[in-house]
Amino acid sequence: MITSILIDDDDNLRSGMKGLLSIYAPEISIVGEADSVMTGIDAITKYQPQVVFLDIQLNDGTGFDILEQLALKNGKMTSNIVFITAHEQYAIKAFRFSALDFLLKPVDPDELQKVIEKIKGVLEKTDNYAHIDLLLENIRKKVDHFKRIALSNSDGMHLFEISDIIRCESEDNYTKFYIKNTKPILISKTLKEYEELLTEHGFVRIHQSHLINLAYLKSYIKKDGGYVVMADNSNLPIAQRKKEQLQEILIKQMGS
Repeated sequence: MITSILIDDDDNLRSGMKGLLSIYAPEISIVGEADSVMTGIDAITKYQPQVVFLDIQLNDGTGFDILEQLALKNGKMTSNIVFITAHEQYAIKAFRFSALDFLLKPVDPDELQKVIEKIKGVLEKTDNYAHIDLLLENIRKKVDHFKRIALSNSDGMHLFEISDIIRCESEDNYTKFYIKNTKPILISKTLKEYEELLTEHGFVRIHQSHLINLAYLKSYIKKDGGYVVMADNSNLPIAQRKKEQLQEILIKQMGS
């Protein structure tokens, strides 16, 4: 069994979550509950659960306050965190850059099952929980333009500077990251998900299979159907419908 606690200030939501877990994730054992920042800290400290289902907004603060205070007290987290939230866009963006799991209210059973399957995979390997530190760093700074990203694969959690990512390549439902001074890393998420995260960081989708960081673009070659040469000396095709968009971006950059 996987031990867990629920932290939410709404009794009905905790009851509903217990019902969902009993039906869709019977391997999750709820060993404790809490309804505030203070009782949440006490419950995590007492039970040391493998998973914490944590609401963001609590009567006496936020779920982030719990993580901050536990980090100060213990130096690091030793539980997997699954945030339960309404549509707080900034928080959701921070979760995605930090590779942290979250569930939107009302909780969808299919999404819950996906999160549980992912957690079961994570529990099989040692995790340093560095991505929680990254989340707290982003929440603390209250910035909207994150500088680092957490990537999780079969080896564990890895943190990278976004400015060091040269390009991303689609491999079915996986994405391969090519990063400066690092071996390529394969992540079990689609290229579309990373396109949504990285576009505002100067990345452009030039092809169904390729997302590039314009900072590492060496050449745009028009012959042979059109392709780009990247700083890692890779030659990548440009989709016909993307050529005009890429040319407009490059002209704009040259003029700025």
